[in-house]
Amino acid sequence: MINLTGKVAIVTGGTSGIGRAAAIAYAQQGAKVVVAGRRVAEGEETVRMIKAVRGDAIFVQTDVTQASAVKATIDRAVSTFGRIDIAFNNAGVFGESASLLDQTDDEYDRMMNANVKSVWLCMKYEIAQMIEQGNGAFASGGTTCIVNTASILATIAMPNIPLYVASKHAVVGLTKATALQYAKSGIRVNAVSPGAIATEMIEQATGGQDEAKAYMAGLHPIGRLGKPEEIANAVLWLSSDAASFVTGETLMVDGGFVAQ
Repeated sequence: MINLTGKVAIVTGGTSGIGRAAAIAYAQQGAKVVVAGRRVAEGEETVRMIKAVRGDAIFVQTDVTQASAVKATIDRAVSTFGRIDIAFNNAGVFGESASLLDQTDDEYDRMMNANVKSVWLCMKYEIAQMIEQGNGAFASGGTTCIVNTASILATIAMPNIPLYVASKHAVVGLTKATALQYAKSGIRVNAVSPGAIATEMIEQATGGQDEAKAYMAGLHPIGRLGKPEEIANAVLWLSSDAASFVTGETLMVDGGFVAQ
């Protein structure tokens, strides 16, 4: 049984999909949750859903590609709840399908800012706060922790989305290097790599076409798309003291995709 009572968790990209599912899961296990994202209505809906399960949460509108916005979000979390014990850096975007020759400077900047710079900025300010709290430790004696969202495409590759593939490989590199640097500070850093999950991103990738979604589901040995809650369960475990000896790891939650 995972118990996060008394802990404070921040979730970026918490307005829908995996981020929303993780925010709710944290709250159900007793954590106070800071939901961060760009879309106000959707973020406030996540907070309402958390309060419906008797959780405690706030929404902070955030552009995770901007240092000032990230710092302001961390400051708001601390001023509201007093500390940060857990961070799930989940915000990111998916790219349009195109050959490398057809991709533009603007698309490169958009992809790297949303998927790589955002993770770097979030960890920069989260870790600074965790260290300031004292030895990066939970009040109950465990470690503080960060989980970053990578992808199966952080391990393998597919054609026509080279910038997305590169950005997710970079997330794993950032995760490993940061885990090594701050292990002795009592801060664990891991990543989760989802397969194809039934979220808005899959709707975008498939153009909402049932045939395309069925094809994508069939690529997974389990034979279906994953559910946001299934990724949230893995994130919850990585965020808890049940994973106290796990750092620098990338956990595949992919229905067997990468094992093929």
